[in-house]
Amino acid sequence: MKSTLEQTLLSAIRTIPDYPKPGVLFRDITTMLGDARAFRRAVDELVHPWAGTKIDKIAGIEARGFILGGAVAHQMSAGFVPIRKKGKLPHDTVRVAYSLEYGIDEMEMHKDAIAPGERVILIDDLIATGGTAEAAVKLLKQMGAVIEAACFVIDLPDLGGRAKIEALGVPVHTLISFDGD
Repeated sequence: MKSTLEQTLLSAIRTIPDYPKPGVLFRDITTMLGDARAFRRAVDELVHPWAGTKIDKIAGIEARGFILGGAVAHQMSAGFVPIRKKGKLPHDTVRVAYSLEYGIDEMEMHKDAIAPGERVILIDDLIATGGTAEAAVKLLKQMGAVIEAACFVIDLPDLGGRAKIEALGVPVHTLISFDGD
């Protein structure tokens, strides 16, 4: 039997078959974001494990991690750090390359976004293969962040991303999972 959290989130997340390519079931959280109750519940559950803990920054991965991360940062009275694809940030940046299915891309953040020793939580909507989350973890560690956790609304466990992030020494917290994707 599914918990009320799982029921709330599963009913609020739309699945789009064959997007962005045939055979993929895309888990679209925009419907959850538009559902005030589900959005609030997701943010509360992302915050809950660290309630009462001093977290300095929330780092959000472009683009849905910005939405969730901004809300979590607000609830935790923490700063927010955007982690973006290369070329999108206007000031001095640090950058890391990561593998995509058909090549290499780069992610970056501002050099002055994290001070060494700051306690950070990484946020994104979904973890699949873990490539972008791994790049974000490497960026944060490069800047001296203490990464308390990487948090995601959705885990696609069959794709191995969670294990990849945990192998980097970062605990992973997810709210729901979809097997077989």
